[in-house]
Amino acid sequence: MRELAFEAYTELFLEDVRRTYNYFVEHTTVSFDLYPYTAEQMKQLIEPMAEMYRSYVVRMNGQYAGYALLTQHKKRPAFNVTAEVTIYLEPSFTGQGIGREAMTYIESVARELNFHSLIATICTENESSMALFGKMGYEQVACYKEIAYKFDRWLDLASFQKMLK
Repeated sequence: MRELAFEAYTELFLEDVRRTYNYFVEHTTVSFDLYPYTAEQMKQLIEPMAEMYRSYVVRMNGQYAGYALLTQHKKRPAFNVTAEVTIYLEPSFTGQGIGREAMTYIESVARELNFHSLIATICTENESSMALFGKMGYEQVACYKEIAYKFDRWLDLASFQKMLK
């Protein structure tokens, strides 16, 4: 039987999180970063910038499986009613329904924190994530054409939004 748990991120997980993220930086267009992150860069990316945001580690049967974030969407105060949702799973844990459960969990946290809406930005080559967000009730609200260049090709970026209230 599978046991999925979410726990608040602590620095004990920094290297796990960095390994996960750097895999996607180096091998996929899931991340638009071009170079692997150092520990300090990863720390700045994953640690919440303010009390209203959250970072979680996902564990399956006690083993680290990935992470989920609620982060600042934009820096201006009027945007504080919206958060950006991000989920990265270790490659060996994808395709098992963990992403769906992580989304359900992070959305419940966002509701408790009184966010009005959630945003996700996804490279259009990442068809599985776009499908997951669509199944979870997110609406594609924008698509930016040829907004990034990685691995010798132009990439499009889709924005998805879900209203929580």
